[in-house]
Formats: sequence, structure tokens, C-alpha cells
Amino acid sequence: MTQGEAAPRSTRSRPTMREVAALAGVAIKTVSRVFNDVPTVDPAIVARVREAAEKLGYRPNLTASSLRRGDGRTATIGMLVEDAANPFSAVLTRTVENVARERGVLVLVGSLDEDPTRERELAQALVDRRVDGLVIVPAGRDQSYLISEQRSGTRMVFVDREAGLLDADAVVSENRQGAIIAVNHLLKAGHCRIAYLGDRASIPTAAQRFDGYRHALEVAHLAYDDEIVRHVGSSEEAAIAAAEQVLSLPDPPTALFTSQNFVTTGAVRALRAMGRQDCVAQVGFDDFPLADMLSPGISVIAQDVERVGRTAAEMLFRRLDGDESPTRTVTVPTRLIKRGSGEIPAERPRHDGSRRSHRTAPGCDRDR
Repeated sequence: MTQGEAAPRSTRSRPTMREVAALAGVAIKTVSRVFNDVPTVDPAIVARVREAAEKLGYRPNLTASSLRRGDGRTATIGMLVEDAANPFSAVLTRTVENVARERGVLVLVGSLDEDPTRERELAQALVDRRVDGLVIVPAGRDQSYLISEQRSGTRMVFVDREAGLLDADAVVSENRQGAIIAVNHLLKAGHCRIAYLGDRASIPTAAQRFDGYRHALEVAHLAYDDEIVRHVGSSEEAAIAAAEQVLSLPDPPTALFTSQNFVTTGAVRALRAMGRQDCVAQVGFDDFPLADMLSPGISVIAQDVERVGRTAAEMLFRRLDGDESPTRTVTVPTRLIKRGSGEIPAERPRHDGSRRSHRTAPGCDRDR
């Protein structure tokens, strides 16, 4: 074999550092120094080694290289979200990835599906791969299983929900206050019978939004009615069924507060199937794609997901850079976006005692 000619090897195996060294005519240690960017290597040798690596298709083992470094960093962080397919999770992940990319750091992502066991398994798998830090939307209420990893130097920030039984940084949204704003907005439109459709009450964010719903009713001196409350989980199909149930009651609600984006889209489908989208008001929690393109557009309490993700990523990297200040929780405000559905007025009494909508839309008169 002459210099410059690639050595034959099995197509099943990855090219090795030894093969690169042989092709470039240098020692293995020299190849290692080139890929670790040691500045004292002769530029001509660097070019020769990289050309040999290119011919062979060689890629350095970054994990092994990082473990040989003094700081043990792998230039990777782990991120665990509820569901990577959820618009909230997708924007959150992309934002963290953008911040990490600026620092040359790779993000490894997993979905938890609100499963505490899966959370533990995936978190441990990421730690076993020596990630430098973790960004977690926790599924369970107990993160004490990470205490030993935290003491060993793994930095972590929790998003959307605070960690349980673990002292750690967190970035959350104004869930309770956002729900209060949503219900108050419907009350101002004259609605006194407002249904609640939300995620499972065991989920902290859902519990906070439900608490805001109940608080707003209490302040308005309206009785809480369990008949028009449904904790349906994050299934769009379950939300459709729940919306149809409450809207088919003898005394149906005139407005819906839907406290999760998949629940909101399920309720939207139900209203359209029943022809009541123009007379039953709706405010959802979390924005979603094309919400402004519907007729009426869907009014929402929007989280600033990009700000949440950016804040979490920056907190994590500050910790990785040596910040040892006390842990803290950052709360990011939400905002009401009016698009039409939340501004539909309540039905008003007719002279004969029945009720009529302020809007003259098909299907909106109950006695039709």
C-alpha cells in the first residue's frame, strides 16, 4: 500500500484512527492531537491528516475525546419534554437547540408522555451518556432520584413545572393568573355559565389553571358546577367527546375555557360539528397553529414559549460556566390574544323567557 492510498477494510466497520494515521503517514498520537485542535501541530500535517480522514470517511469519537479532556465535558445536553409532537414542546425544543448551537453544543431530546417511570429511565440514559446538563419538563412529582447526579456536577433546569423534592432552577409560565384572565374575559362578555375542559388534574400546570378557573368564578360570586367540568387529559378525541357532553346538557354552558392546546382543538372540532362555533364562546390556554385562520379565530392565553426556552437554556449554560448562586424559579408572563371566539357575547333573554344570542348566526337559537 502506498501513501495516499486507502487501506482496504470491511464495509461493516467504521474507519479507525489507526487507519487515518497509516494513510497520512503519521503517528496515532498526531491524529489525536489534530482532532483535539492542539495548536502546536504543523499546519501541513493537519491538512494531511484531515485529507486522510476525509478519504476514509473517519469521524472522531467525540464522547471518548471529551472523557480524556480535563473537564470531562461532552458538549451535549439532554432535554426531556412531554411530547415532541406537541406545538409547545416543539417550539421549546427548537429554542433550546438554537441557544445550544451558538455554543457548539448538541441537544439530545426525548418524549416522556407524562410517564414518571419513563422520565427516570430517559434521564438516567442521558446521564449515562455523560451529558453536561439536563433541561426537563418533569412528568412526575419526585425528582429526588437526580440528587446524586446533581452532586456529581450534572447541571439541570426544569421547565413548565418546578422539580419535586429537588433544589433546582426552574422556568415556568403564569398558569393560574393566565386562567383567571381567560375566565374574566368570558365574564366580561356576559357569560355566567363557563365550562372547564382541561388536562388531568394530577398534572401541576393543569391543577394551577383549574385553580385559576375556580378562583375567577368565586370572585365573580358564581357557584362552581361540577357538571360542566371535565379533566380529559391531552387527547383531542377525549376533548371532542367531553365538549359534546357538556354542550348537550339540558342547561349547557354558553362559554368554554379549554386549558390545554389539544383540548382546545378538540373543543373547536366539537363546536363546528354541532354548528355552535358562532354562539358558544371559547378561550384556550396555549396558542396553536392556524388558530387565527379559523372563523371565528380562537382567542387564547398564549405562553411566551420562546422566552421560556431561551431563559432555561441560558440558566443552564450559566451553571455550566460556574454560576453557583442560589437556585431560583423564573415566572414568564402569559398574554391574552383576542381573535373572536372569546368575544362572542352571552345569550340574552327573549321577551317570552327563552334565550337568543346577541349574534344572528345559524344554529345559535336554542329553541330552533
